[in-house]
Amino acid sequence: MMLRFCLREVNMSRIIKPISLRTSINVSTAVRGFLRRSSTIANVSNIPSSTSPVCSYNEWDHLEEVIVGRAEGATVPPLTVGIKGSTVEENWNFFSKYGGRNFPLDHVNKARAELDEFCSVLRREGVTVRRPDIVDFSVKYTTPDFTSTGQVAMPRDLLIVIGDEIIESPMGWRSRFFEYRAYRSLLKEYFNGGAKWTAAPKPQMSDELYDEEYMKYSVEERQKLATQGRFVTTEFEPCFDAADFIRAGKDIFVQRSQVTNNMGIEWMRRHLGDKYNIHVLSFDDPHPLHIDSTFNIIGPGIVLLNPIRPCNQINMFKKAGWKIVHPPKPMMPDDHPLWLTSKWLSMNVLMLDPTRVVVDKNEKSTIEMFEKLGIKTIPVSLRFANSLGGGFHCWTCDVRRRGKLESYL
Repeated sequence: MMLRFCLREVNMSRIIKPISLRTSINVSTAVRGFLRRSSTIANVSNIPSSTSPVCSYNEWDHLEEVIVGRAEGATVPPLTVGIKGSTVEENWNFFSKYGGRNFPLDHVNKARAELDEFCSVLRREGVTVRRPDIVDFSVKYTTPDFTSTGQVAMPRDLLIVIGDEIIESPMGWRSRFFEYRAYRSLLKEYFNGGAKWTAAPKPQMSDELYDEEYMKYSVEERQKLATQGRFVTTEFEPCFDAADFIRAGKDIFVQRSQVTNNMGIEWMRRHLGDKYNIHVLSFDDPHPLHIDSTFNIIGPGIVLLNPIRPCNQINMFKKAGWKIVHPPKPMMPDDHPLWLTSKWLSMNVLMLDPTRVVVDKNEKSTIEMFEKLGIKTIPVSLRFANSLGGGFHCWTCDVRRRGKLESYL
């Protein structure tokens, strides 16, 4: 039985401190115990599903249907100031040399096999799995403002489901301008089935969207610039990647990043209206790109917070009684290629419900952390898919979760 609660009824004097691997606290047991004392207990299994084929309000309700991306056709993005602002300098030569060409075939084939196995595991767990169309992203395209090739079909970055609506984001990299084409068949099917389908305004991505002077600063200087609200993307027009947003019912959290600007955040706020609260978070991170490897909500009032990227608004969650869990150091070897991401994909997990999580089978310390939290781990390897830019959360878009809209803050 899945239980739900509203954090507005939490005793605000009970501020729960961050926990680490050295602290053996069973979060599942603690949450269930709290719920038994709460007057707002609800049996989610008795909540009727939306008539829309698309319905999801948070990151942890019982997962019924998911889109899993594809490695086929994955292409190295050309080196641009946008790519520079979001990646480490040691990888820039790779983008400069191979930009516009497919990633190494052997690597892509291994990533493809991992994703296929991931899909099989999800199906065994009772989840309906959908896949985007196969697209060759190495095809060059030209708009009135720029020329580029594509990148990869990674759904979390492009798509976000809020209630019965699926939203296409106006992404911040030119290499992802036409990524939506891989999902058109699925989106039309969902729309014809009754879902709301919205595409945010498509950005021009002209030179005015990017601060060409930004990369002249050192990493330390860019970190200071981030605290001042300055990033490689300007406020020329709205842009955002969906992966910079993370949902907790009526409260949605977002970071201003190298691909998500304030205009994009404001577009989302106005679009969603008063039904949802948009909270802007910031972290000590010189090149923020997607929130889910920094701040990943895994249950009602439970969040994984990257220990090397502290959140400047963390007191908001402590005052609301949230549990702040610092995941352990990733175990990925230094020689494994990560061209677009960091090792902290170890915390980029996918919750199937509050008691089950898909986690990388190589991350033994992270598995141990979840076991101490009382959450069953479903280990799957995604190492080669990691190299193409994402973890389990990145490679998926949860289309439908069993639950209803609630407040947890």
